[in-house]
Amino acid sequence: MSTTLLLLCVAMNLGFQHRTDRTDWRNPVESSRPVAVQAMGTTFTRGEPVTVVDVAQLPGRTAPALPGLDRFPAPGELWVSPALGDLLDRLPADRHPVPGTPTGTLGRAALAHPGDLVAVIGHRATDPAVTAERAPDPRRIGDIASPTRVASFTGTPLTDGMGGMYTLLARLATVLVIVPLLVLAASAARLSVSRRDQRLAALRLIGATPGRIAGLTAAEALLTGTAGALLGAVGYGLLLPVAASLPLAGGAWYSADLWIGGLPLLAVMAGVVALVVSSALAGLRQVVVGPLGVARRSRSRGASVVRAVVFVAVVAVYGWVTREYGSADVVALFAFAAVFLALAVIGPWVVRMLGRIVTALAKRPATLLAGRRLLDDPKAAWRIVSGLTLAGFVAGFFALLTVDSAPPWGGRPDQLAIAAPAHKVGQTRTQAEQRLHAAGVSAVVGVDDGFVATSPYDSRQITATISGGTAELDRARTALTGLTPDQYPLTTTDVNWSENRFTQDFTTITRVVLVVTFTVAITSAGITAAANVLDRRRTYALLHLAGTPLRVLDTARSRETLIPLTVLAGGALATGLLCGGSMTLAGGDSSLDARGLTVLAVCCAVGVGGILAAGGLSRPLLRSVTRYAGVRGE
Repeated sequence: MSTTLLLLCVAMNLGFQHRTDRTDWRNPVESSRPVAVQAMGTTFTRGEPVTVVDVAQLPGRTAPALPGLDRFPAPGELWVSPALGDLLDRLPADRHPVPGTPTGTLGRAALAHPGDLVAVIGHRATDPAVTAERAPDPRRIGDIASPTRVASFTGTPLTDGMGGMYTLLARLATVLVIVPLLVLAASAARLSVSRRDQRLAALRLIGATPGRIAGLTAAEALLTGTAGALLGAVGYGLLLPVAASLPLAGGAWYSADLWIGGLPLLAVMAGVVALVVSSALAGLRQVVVGPLGVARRSRSRGASVVRAVVFVAVVAVYGWVTREYGSADVVALFAFAAVFLALAVIGPWVVRMLGRIVTALAKRPATLLAGRRLLDDPKAAWRIVSGLTLAGFVAGFFALLTVDSAPPWGGRPDQLAIAAPAHKVGQTRTQAEQRLHAAGVSAVVGVDDGFVATSPYDSRQITATISGGTAELDRARTALTGLTPDQYPLTTTDVNWSENRFTQDFTTITRVVLVVTFTVAITSAGITAAANVLDRRRTYALLHLAGTPLRVLDTARSRETLIPLTVLAGGALATGLLCGGSMTLAGGDSSLDARGLTVLAVCCAVGVGGILAAGGLSRPLLRSVTRYAGVRGE
């Protein structure tokens, strides 16, 4: 499980990079030795953006082919992406977002994803589409490129806009998923650790060398870790088509974008195996140095208060980093990951402190047994609740980090706007009315000074209010396209399309991360709870033989889990709220709302229900080990 999900996390980050690499060509770079002119605009159909690239070859020059094409488009030619071609086939001509009949189809090298709507139109070098200046809109980074004389079509990456937000979101999601996976992998490597240590200590007492003990442990961990990593790689390959169908940033994925390659695949697998081996070897020091203590089940020294000091220091550093560098800086991301890891560091210390408190205040046998177990083996109790503790942090973090995409400017979703030069307002308005009338569209045309359409000159806004829904709006948009060569008609929703899409994708990724972290956490809790019953079978058997009812043993086991879970998950949730609030203040555009409260409520219910179910599933195992209790050779 850990290997599969780790590989999918790596694939998502690399996939976004592959998409970006294939769309850089749309952002032209000025050249001192140009061979062509390139401009870009964005129109819309049915609420979806359509990227329109206008190109023209300069006289006497030979321009190279654009990405996805085998030659440079001739004047009047229209090349479209497969998704746009299918859309044009389905739509009537009076609702086409771009004029003309498609000449050919763009290849994958020009597209971000299979559903990308892109058109490339060839022009003469004197056409207004490649000569009229286009005003960049700071609200629509990457939507508009003024005519630029270029020497090639490699372009340059965008440094602003929603692309950076997607990258940050992918990294955050990766951190939030990977840390619980690493905890799960490390915990899995230490399942049944006490029984293993008993056997190794016995071997050590009869003369086995430390090297032989370490070799046995490493070999066992290496074999099981390698088997798990191989199965995880197979699972990654099987889930690749499913992951590719997840729509993010506008559409599904090319499967090749989510294939990380042979060397990264081997590196992740090797990392998982190394984690398993190192986790198995980490607990051998007591076996090698003090095997008699292990054989007699002596309690080792507990976690130091230094862990608490480290945790407080890491949280303080995170708050300072987000204030100084902002939430989008990579330094803030590393600080955030450090907080997440610090939760795993402080966990055993908190469990040990709880053991002392519960033991001192216990008034019932079950509570006393639970307190003694927490005090004697805090790491074992922590392994059960660690996943849910980290999942609580994730839920608290996302509860505050909600995104609002409501536009701060005016306008109506049923109103198209075009900016016109102040001295041509009357003429442009008349032309708009004539075009709409010829297309049979009923509209109210007016003039205002709104901030929906922008232009590079002193202008006013021509508006057309359309009734009849999306179909009529698209008919009006088609009729008004080309009214001014430097822009396409827009609604207020169109201007905000990238933020609307990011908001939807943020919700999708949030749900995926929460589902993954809670699934991993509950799975880890169930497996570890069962393993603890097997590790303590002798203790449970002796207590049962001494007259302790099975009900008391089961109640003690439940309290041993629920007490640290309540404290640690509550503290992790508060830490998540703190980190989310710090990032919110740095970003300035998020707040706690009903959705955040709903996330918290659902996650708390799932966490409690999951831990109770995990304990219930291992109850028959407890009954089994006590039923066959008796004198044993060990």
